[in-house]
Amino acid sequence: MSRHIQEITGGVTAPAGFRASAAAAGIKYPDRNDVALLVSDTPATAAGLFTTNRVKAAPVLLCQTRLKRGRAQAILINSGNANACTGPQGLLDSKATTRAAAAALNLPVESVLVGSTGTIGVPLPVDKLIKAIPAAVAALSRTGGDAAARAIMTTDTVDKQTAVRFQVDGRTVTLGGMCKGAGMIEPNMATMLCFLTTDAAISPAALRSALRESVEHSFNRISIDGDMSTNDTVILLANGAAGNRPLNPAHPAWPLFREALNRITLDLARRVVCDGEGATKCVTVTVDGARTPDDARRAARAICNSLLVKTSWFGGDPNWGRVICAAGYSGARLDPDKVDIAYDGKRAVKNGRRAPGFSLSTLEKILARKTFTLTVSLHLGQASHTMLTCDCSEEYVKINGSYTT
Repeated sequence: MSRHIQEITGGVTAPAGFRASAAAAGIKYPDRNDVALLVSDTPATAAGLFTTNRVKAAPVLLCQTRLKRGRAQAILINSGNANACTGPQGLLDSKATTRAAAAALNLPVESVLVGSTGTIGVPLPVDKLIKAIPAAVAALSRTGGDAAARAIMTTDTVDKQTAVRFQVDGRTVTLGGMCKGAGMIEPNMATMLCFLTTDAAISPAALRSALRESVEHSFNRISIDGDMSTNDTVILLANGAAGNRPLNPAHPAWPLFREALNRITLDLARRVVCDGEGATKCVTVTVDGARTPDDARRAARAICNSLLVKTSWFGGDPNWGRVICAAGYSGARLDPDKVDIAYDGKRAVKNGRRAPGFSLSTLEKILARKTFTLTVSLHLGQASHTMLTCDCSEEYVKINGSYTT
């Protein structure tokens, strides 16, 4: 990371001009906050990216419509209910909650966005959610980011927040973010709920471009279980409170802003993977030497999503045969007699066969670590692709075998 970018504590309320809060609506659990509210003190430039699943939740559809304006000022988020596959009533319910929030905040309804996460196919208890809004508004504060980050958790075991600071035009600019995600994580836009804030002034087109590029190299390169949600959402608000000249590709600090945003999204993406449902290991998978970028992506994705590979990691078994097998069926072009495989730089496979000096005990020690790297070299070209993933344990089955009960 550039020495000009400083990591700081905090999340979505680290940038100037943002407040957040949490409240309890009793949507799924009676004893926890399950509603989060994020508000900018002034109208903000806004950009968003969403699931590419053809089955889209009502809040996704509503946000996609409202973000066409490129402006927003508040986001209302609930956990415990996805408001997905709830028919026309689901969209009416999302609109009703934003109307209630807008009225409580004295904002135009079009400036309020919404996010939901939880069980699919269950009608949103809209009355409970609306009743919790006044408490959420009353609790809004510059220190409310922590409570908001915890309120959006479902099967997450920890909240996920990060923030950085840097200088633009002699002004201090801050970027912050929070996200939730531990299951239904697949690299194909955008993998979970994520809310990003910055006090930078930035043009709408530049904000959309920066967000799309950043997500492509972070949230679109993680996988926990190969399943893509109906609710995946990433929203970025920029309120300009830092007072810098508006950022765009012609601004000298544009590369610095992009680097800072990439740092935020990659950090949050790693936190999602390391908190995968039942996960005990976080693994960085790189496929290099591919003929094309698509070949590298296909091979990396197949390895990350292979249950045989993931369960071998959980068991600490360096079964590289499963790795080369997944690469082979991925659709990527490869010559099995040219493939090399290494764990944390320790070569296990050379030219498609057990490498000279192969040591099972050494590889077992590597796989016993909580984090390690897996590199698969195809030796057919120059393209590469890196993804983050995790192992698969019995706990994953337990969590998802009783999700709705």
